[in-house]
Amino acid sequence: MTSEPAPSAVPTRSALRNACPQRYLLALPPVAGLALVFLYPLALVVQQSFQPDTGGTSVQPYVDVFASDAFRSALWTTVWLAVAATAGCLVLGFVLALVIAFVPFPGARAVARFIDVFLSFPSFLITLALLFVYGSAGMANGLWTDVTGAAEGPFRFLTTPWGVLLAEITYFTPFVMRPLLAAFAQLDTAQLEAASSLGARAPRVVRRIILPEALPALAAGGSLVLVLCLNEFGIVLFTGAKGVTTLPTLVYGKAILESDYPGACVVAVVNVLISVGLYALYRVVSRRAGA
Repeated sequence: MTSEPAPSAVPTRSALRNACPQRYLLALPPVAGLALVFLYPLALVVQQSFQPDTGGTSVQPYVDVFASDAFRSALWTTVWLAVAATAGCLVLGFVLALVIAFVPFPGARAVARFIDVFLSFPSFLITLALLFVYGSAGMANGLWTDVTGAAEGPFRFLTTPWGVLLAEITYFTPFVMRPLLAAFAQLDTAQLEAASSLGARAPRVVRRIILPEALPALAAGGSLVLVLCLNEFGIVLFTGAKGVTTLPTLVYGKAILESDYPGACVVAVVNVLISVGLYALYRVVSRRAGA
């Protein structure tokens, strides 16, 4: 008795041809919505950046913006703040994630859940909290004046670039911790137990076992924080830091305060290009690294 062969589970070419038009039709509504909500306004911004106030189409807005000291200073401030905040978030987030994941203490699960809630907080809320603590009329300065009798407290760093840096590290560190905690949850604990039984100390276990497993999560969280810091507006605005002008605040200043809409669009285009370029670089590096 011969049995009939089972039908193949691999779809035929004709089935794929029939399915492709349906997939394209299903993709049309979200693509149209994306083009209407995002791509069309972005195209208007790019178009406005080539239209000076004198009329016509010209690259003069780009020439004027690139030649200004304010733009070069804002670009440098944006880059170094974003890089420094990303480095601080990576170090602090890795240490805190290690403690939550591998150091047993009461309330570790509640802390991990609080991180998920923290991600939904707006950035200006964290800045306001820091102002209540370290502001000129905050608790730290109030306690100092009460104890020493001085006229004012010594904590004035929130209105400097270091205050902006502290606020960004405080707000964006959970964005690094969340993927790290997910990666640590998938780590095989048998490797850690075997390393401990062989006499490996905690720093060596972290360096040889935990860190290699955490590198993809660190790269993902760090790249996300870097892009978010490059485009952060609320933290810089609410700290009231004098002399700290980033690209987003420069866009606001040119558009609202100076009514220089072509210049504001030029700065916005540069900001978008930097963000998209960093994302493309991350994709290329992650593919080559096999992450």
